[in-house]
Amino acid sequence: MKELVLNNRKHGMAVLLVTLALYLAAIAACVFAANNDLTPLLVGSILWLCLGWFPLCGLKVLKPQEALVLTLFGKYIGTLRGEGFYFVNPFCTSVNPAAKTRLNQSGDVDSGAGAAKRSGTSFTLNLQTEVASNKLSLKVMTLNNSRQKINDCLGNPVEIGIAVMWRITDTAKAVFNVDNYKEYLSLQCDSALRNIVRIYPYDVAPGVDTTGDGLADEGSLRGSSEVVAARIREEIQQRVADAGLEILEARITYLAYAPEIAAVMLQRQQASAIVDARKMIVDGAVGMVEMALDRLNENQVVELDEERKAAMVSNLLVVLCGNRDAQPIVNSGSLY
Repeated sequence: MKELVLNNRKHGMAVLLVTLALYLAAIAACVFAANNDLTPLLVGSILWLCLGWFPLCGLKVLKPQEALVLTLFGKYIGTLRGEGFYFVNPFCTSVNPAAKTRLNQSGDVDSGAGAAKRSGTSFTLNLQTEVASNKLSLKVMTLNNSRQKINDCLGNPVEIGIAVMWRITDTAKAVFNVDNYKEYLSLQCDSALRNIVRIYPYDVAPGVDTTGDGLADEGSLRGSSEVVAARIREEIQQRVADAGLEILEARITYLAYAPEIAAVMLQRQQASAIVDARKMIVDGAVGMVEMALDRLNENQVVELDEERKAAMVSNLLVVLCGNRDAQPIVNSGSLY
């Protein structure tokens, strides 16, 4: 199915003015025929007054970045794009299978049809609202997909949510190639997200290949969010191309371990941070001890045998590596 844009249909104002002028003429003709006993003219004027509204059913009003897919007796005849006052065949009907679908995304708001029905308005108002809802928005939409619990490549359950910016590029494909393009997009986002997340670990892990080149790398969901988002966008675009949709951008909006393992993983991260901090402290302490011994030897302040050096090193390491302030002890006796 290929989109066919109807360009030369902006005759709505002319048709409206002509129809109103004919109504005024019919009223004048009725009065004239009734006064002059002209039965054929009177019958014709009455028929026009009863049926002359029918061309008004072909009037369509579109705002910027809106489209209307039209069918005539089940056959696709074209699409109205862009703002304007259009006139089409009154027997044409607009099609939008996703008009009543409400997703967690921009643009999916109540059009007022529910409020009109509750207030008891006429059938005409409800019909106009229903027809207006069949318009397709060509604006950039944002789909905020719900959070999903997915196992990463190491089997750890993580919760992740994404926001997808998309728009309709081919109205005919969006309406006729899939049953409901909004639901189709949402399902494809879920599927693509699961496929990509299963490739990456939550955090950097050794021996994991995320690029498919056979070599271990440092890719992760937490550290390579831009790369992961780009791969998710490409995956979704491949899946929704047949539906006439364009994926502009995909962003990770939420990322965390699942609640059942969040506490354990937090302890693991804390332990790793403590080990790294202790390693840095020990490296610094050993360097300071080496520097102290070298300075004592260079300046010949005191000569220490191996046993005294070992005792001095032990005391310095205890002082430098301890997590509390050392309590000084003054030796009032001899060193030896």
